[in-house]
Amino acid sequence: MQLITKLMGGKVIRAKQREYGYATLQLVKPHVLFEGVEDHSPIWMSHGDSIGVMGNGLWVMGETDKKVVSAIANDEKRIYALQFHPEVHHTKCGMQILKNFLFKIAGVEPQWNMRDFISYECQHIRETVGRDHVILGLSGGVDSSVAAVLLNQAIGKQLTCLFINNGLLRFGEEKYVQTIFKKHYQIKLKYIDASHEFLKALKGVSDPERKRKIIGKTFIDVFTREAKKIKGAKYLAQGTLYPDVIESQSFKGPSAVIKSHHNVGGLPKKMGLKLIEPLRELFKDEVRELGRQLGMPDEIIMRHPFPGPGLGVRILGAVTKEKVRILQLADHIAIDEIKKAGWYSKIWQALVVLLPVKSVGVMGDERTYENVAALRCVDSVDGMTADFVHLPQDLLSKISTRIINEVKGINRVVYDISSKPPATIEWE
Repeated sequence: MQLITKLMGGKVIRAKQREYGYATLQLVKPHVLFEGVEDHSPIWMSHGDSIGVMGNGLWVMGETDKKVVSAIANDEKRIYALQFHPEVHHTKCGMQILKNFLFKIAGVEPQWNMRDFISYECQHIRETVGRDHVILGLSGGVDSSVAAVLLNQAIGKQLTCLFINNGLLRFGEEKYVQTIFKKHYQIKLKYIDASHEFLKALKGVSDPERKRKIIGKTFIDVFTREAKKIKGAKYLAQGTLYPDVIESQSFKGPSAVIKSHHNVGGLPKKMGLKLIEPLRELFKDEVRELGRQLGMPDEIIMRHPFPGPGLGVRILGAVTKEKVRILQLADHIAIDEIKKAGWYSKIWQALVVLLPVKSVGVMGDERTYENVAALRCVDSVDGMTADFVHLPQDLLSKISTRIINEVKGINRVVYDISSKPPATIEWE
């Protein structure tokens, strides 16, 4: 909207007050774009600039409760722009606005569906790969799991999954992944325990971006070494999603890099593999729907998101084997209690972060000086925006009590009540 304003002779200024999170849409003038949209609908904002002078031929369709221009149009040139994000779950009227634009203004027909996506993508994979072999880095998370099953449907025995234990996995993850994919799906799976290699490379590193890049580089080094052992391997498949791309680089526009994702940084030439990313332009909710269409159980497709760098970005500061042990157990306890209480399926993502902070406590007659853990539970649909979840106090109490009593090294648990934006879901 700001670029359109500037190109049409208007002026964009630094806003006196930035808007991140919820705002209210006030409709200034009726328009087909807002048919079926109630006045004062909640919308999701994320901007620090605003329109100072309107561009030539543009007029205001809507503004926020703070009188900030949030929707403009030029019907003659068929130009429409919004300041807020209609594509995210937290803009309640967003889907209606997008439908109005697509079907009433642009005149397109709703022909796309997930079954068509599966047919198209499988055909595309077969045509791309030919008779060559594909390697997939399987983590056990939703994205790589769905990618594995999709690729298996497309090319079968031409796929080999490498499951690399980077020493930063969830509690018991190595056994879980091998049981599900080796035995249940009968996908060719090779397990590599490279935990010592990763932890050695991370020794003494505290900067989150450096940690991500080290984990990414080490992953590629291990992957390259193991890939050379697989005959006929010409392609590397990854479960990259669209939000990963947006946060890592400017995909189709000048958005800022928020954080590095080690699976979207490109492949070094020495790896000798071409890249396949069948989920690259899908959001998480679409990936889950894809999993359902592929016949995958909720146990897999409804697992909470887990970052590619693993617990390395949930341990703030330097990573050690002992800190990983502490966090694995604390995270396992939190998820266990959330599942017992029937809240797991109601939450987009639940996680525990180990903070680089120690606090004084008292356990029995002894003084303790141990780590602080932060519990974060958020509600979202696509991961682009998120609100913290109002967990019942008795559940929070159970989680805190169990972590403090059962995890040696933690004596205090806090709850994160930040939304995205301005905070990200993960702490690093």
